[in-house]
Amino acid sequence: MIVPGLVIIFVPVATYLSPLGARGLGGALVGTTVVGVLLALNMANGGGAWDNAKKYIEAGHLKDESGAPIGKKTGPHAAAVVGDTVGDPFKDTAGPSLHVLVKLLATITLVLAPLFIR
Repeated sequence: MIVPGLVIIFVPVATYLSPLGARGLGGALVGTTVVGVLLALNMANGGGAWDNAKKYIEAGHLKDESGAPIGKKTGPHAAAVVGDTVGDPFKDTAGPSLHVLVKLLATITLVLAPLFIR
């Protein structure tokens, strides 16, 4: 986690010192915020959907062509377990971490703003 933290500290400085200057830094901040929030929401909602799909199958709500419930020890349940394995980190760690990343980038940029003002 040291490298991602250092990236968030050095990106605003490097962007400002590049030929893009303050406008480029503003664009990077806006772009990171928009993309980070949308990706975090997508990951959190997708992870929750995968988790709920497994619960839906385990509750016996998924039916086959004849109307019989599809439960555990079936192909759809195995697929839902795999989806839940991917979905849990999405909704519990990756999505919230992106929110922290966006807030940290904005905070670092604001703290370093006096260095960027000429």
